[in-house]
Amino acid sequence: MLGGVLSGLGMAASSFTQSIEQLYVTAGVITGLGFCFSFQPAVTILGHYFVRRRAFANAMSSTGTALGLCTLPFLGNYLHTELGWRGSFLVLGAVLLNCCVCGALMRPLQPPKHQCQPLMNHGPPPPEEEKVTKEEGWMRRIWNYFVAALRKHMAFDQLCHNSRYCVYAIGITWMMLGFVVPLIYLVPYATANDMEQGPAALLISIMGMVNIVVRPPFGILFSMPWFKGRHIYVFASAVLVNGLSNTICCIGPSFSVLLVFVVFYGLSMSVVGSLMFTVLMEIVEMKRFPSALGLLAVMESITLLIGPPLAGVLIDRTGEYYHVFFACSAVVASSGVFLIVAFSWLDKRDRKLSKQGPPSPLPEAARPAVDLAPDCQYRSVPTEGDKDKASCEGDTSSV
Repeated sequence: MLGGVLSGLGMAASSFTQSIEQLYVTAGVITGLGFCFSFQPAVTILGHYFVRRRAFANAMSSTGTALGLCTLPFLGNYLHTELGWRGSFLVLGAVLLNCCVCGALMRPLQPPKHQCQPLMNHGPPPPEEEKVTKEEGWMRRIWNYFVAALRKHMAFDQLCHNSRYCVYAIGITWMMLGFVVPLIYLVPYATANDMEQGPAALLISIMGMVNIVVRPPFGILFSMPWFKGRHIYVFASAVLVNGLSNTICCIGPSFSVLLVFVVFYGLSMSVVGSLMFTVLMEIVEMKRFPSALGLLAVMESITLLIGPPLAGVLIDRTGEYYHVFFACSAVVASSGVFLIVAFSWLDKRDRKLSKQGPPSPLPEAARPAVDLAPDCQYRSVPTEGDKDKASCEGDTSSV
């Protein structure tokens, strides 16, 4: 709900700006921060709502992106024609305020259970330990606290110790360098080759319609038991197809060729959008999913930010748009190949380790009596049965 307030007010305030610097703050920083506050909690809550039908739920929720992709080109063109850019920003800000309504309709998750409190209180630390703590200094303590906070809230421990998450994050970050660039330069590429603005905008809308139609059945299909454990390979294959589809644009700038491109791109984009968060939920535990998603969003946002400017530099130096589509094809397709090869190797390694068998169990005498949970300390509390047993043993010994 806070994200809806920020994004709506930021976009509405953009209509009253007087300089490009103010527009950077309102439409850029404030609206972008609102999008972050709306997007990540919604995906996280959705992951907790659904377990068996998680792929279908993610596919249905991502159809909102396809709906916006289908309607916004025509809506933006109409608003700009009728109201100008200031009036357009004001109307879009009112639309974004509806995120508050969507947030209010989400049922809150159950509060986390309280961690058990230690039952045994340790005394004050020895003088030697207290002296060492003081000698470390406040800078050392602040640094340790900062590192611990990063590991807990930004999932750096997952990036260092969870090999599957590390591979997935690298693949997604590399993919985002060229994933959305074709969407940005498709209409300029068409209009630069004597295509009218209307048919060029229609291509984006057709892509959105393909996503709307295809994502729900794909979500039902990927929720079938056969796909359990294979979502990552379906996702990586869709990324590969998405990258290769960019080469279709290089055949020619005609409407028929670009129509074939948007169909293939829309189909592969539907699979990518349906499974991106489903795969992440399978790689990390749900209690670490918010922090893992946050770190992944930061990493992919960096390449998402530098991708379009690099494509613009390539166009300025070559004077041709098709070089951009070739570059995007190479980047996205290589990320798909990387994910397929890396996860195949990880699965092969895990199967090899499982064939070696579990480690030999400890002898009975060496086993701990109680498995201590982290941050919890236990002590033996006598029960009624223990008292009865002790009294019986006392009677026997007296006899």
